[in-house]
Amino acid sequence: MPRKGENIYKRKDGRWEGRYIKEYDLENKAKYASVYAHSYSEVKNKLIKAKNSCSQPMQDIKSNTLHFYAVKWLSNIEPQIKRSTFVKYTNIISNHIIPSIGNMKTKNITTDLLKEYAFKKLNSGNISTKKGLSPKTVRDILSVIKLIMNYAEEQGENTFCDFQQINIKSSSVPEQTISKDSQVQLTKYLLKETDYTKLGILLCLYTGIRIGELCAIRYEDISVNERIIKITKTMQRLQTFSDNNEKTEIVITEPKSHSSSREIPIPDFIMDIILTFNFKSNAYILTGKCDKFVEPRTLEYRFKACLKSCGIKDYKFHQLRHRFASQCIELGFDVKSLSEILGHASVNITLNRYVHSSMELKRANMNKLQYSIAY
Repeated sequence: MPRKGENIYKRKDGRWEGRYIKEYDLENKAKYASVYAHSYSEVKNKLIKAKNSCSQPMQDIKSNTLHFYAVKWLSNIEPQIKRSTFVKYTNIISNHIIPSIGNMKTKNITTDLLKEYAFKKLNSGNISTKKGLSPKTVRDILSVIKLIMNYAEEQGENTFCDFQQINIKSSSVPEQTISKDSQVQLTKYLLKETDYTKLGILLCLYTGIRIGELCAIRYEDISVNERIIKITKTMQRLQTFSDNNEKTEIVITEPKSHSSSREIPIPDFIMDIILTFNFKSNAYILTGKCDKFVEPRTLEYRFKACLKSCGIKDYKFHQLRHRFASQCIELGFDVKSLSEILGHASVNITLNRYVHSSMELKRANMNKLQYSIAY
């Protein structure tokens, strides 16, 4: 039995569970969550911290504050946005906006105040480590604040902040990519006794598809006659915000953006390997089964195991996409075609984010200058 008013129980597996109201919806209906520990005192301390960090009933939130408009704005846009976007906005609001400036009235949030706020986030904004957040993360936070402030204005609130005066410089650290030698070494390993996982990694390395897109691909998405792969879905593990004990769940949805829905020609040598597998029409490429998939996190672990097996340094799975883009540029792809293959909204994204010109390519281009000399 729980102690009176505490909602703390001892489970059959020996652990202690503490349940608490995590948040209220706009109808003031409570949503519950749980914390776990191996002792009563430990779970009680976790429960106190969790209660202190959770949201308040709507009637307890001060009117005309950023917190007040954040809750209303989020509820208003939820039906219009992707589930993953809603989760992202919710976490930004809960972790970064409400604890710092949530109780401030929107009319008191000035340009100078947000400049100072952004500076603090860049230097010590990480909740766990107290280290600085990346420039991209801080820009994302400011973007959400701007959307909330715009909503407050639409509701008749006066705001006095000019977001154009807040500039967050991008990080100058270049993106890491797999080296050409490592690519050759990895490809040789993947071509030897190719299984479902190796096939998936090869597909990413030579088409540039994202890890979530790969995990959602079924054999019916591949046109054997045209030798193309159709990207129409992506797989993600997202927070549930539900009152059960499941904190996350796998969700298969439309791709990242409209431009991410695309058709990609499959290189002949990859298509020939695919045809050696006896896939059923509805089978997932990564399992060969219709009712069993591999989620992105699991595939990331398997990828690292492959790197270790063939003696290559540790890389992230997404760097396969970087390597594909860089190799395409080295081989003379036109950037427009490459941008469409990668599913980018514009050519600039392709050039700025994924294309890493090698020294060999730079040297070859520089040596072309000699042909401009008239002897």
